[in-house]
Amino acid sequence: MATRDIRTTDAHTSCDVCGRTLLRGERAEIYLNGGARRSVCDLCAARALHEGWIREGTAPPGDGSEGGSDRRRSLLSRLRGRREPAAPIEAPAPVRIEPEAAPPPEPPPRVRERIREPRHVRAVPTSIEHKIASAIDVFNGSEHRRTIAGVARSLGAPTVSVRPAHDSPSEVNLVASWELCWYRYDVDLSDEVPAVRLSAQGYELDELDEQARTANAVADERGSLSLSQ
Repeated sequence: MATRDIRTTDAHTSCDVCGRTLLRGERAEIYLNGGARRSVCDLCAARALHEGWIREGTAPPGDGSEGGSDRRRSLLSRLRGRREPAAPIEAPAPVRIEPEAAPPPEPPPRVRERIREPRHVRAVPTSIEHKIASAIDVFNGSEHRRTIAGVARSLGAPTVSVRPAHDSPSEVNLVASWELCWYRYDVDLSDEVPAVRLSAQGYELDELDEQARTANAVADERGSLSLSQ
């Protein structure tokens, strides 16, 4: 059975610290970082404060001392300007402008033919076991581990399925699911530098096929994956 690529139409809020998408009912707090507004989930509030981010609405207001001194100086300047008569303005002497010679026309730019660089294709493992092991190594080196670890702190250990894609021999699908949500990632082993891509997510386990809900791997507390023993 082909894996369905399901995307929800509702807008989701992501935590700017752990990178995970907030679940239904979770609320993100706004923090300030160098003038930029950041969304932070409840699990990452302590980390945001440790990084020096300031929660919006808690910054101390200015005392306004500089503004008062500027207003007093502005008032004295206006009073002094009224007492002192303005000096007469002399008309500038006319300046004779000599006509400049027209610059020579610039030569037309040379059009360089763009050389198309060949796409380097990486050798894809042939066996299913090697594909799964390679995809797990790529995932464990990505930032998506933080999403798995962050959700696991709230919902417990996930059910992890790592299997080659049916419609692409070079792709491997990684699915981490809980009772309340699930995430699916794709790894294309034919790329020169394979990367992890979030391809779908949802909130109902019925949206996944039976193979995606069958575990053959586990995740530790850091979100790193390994094959089940």
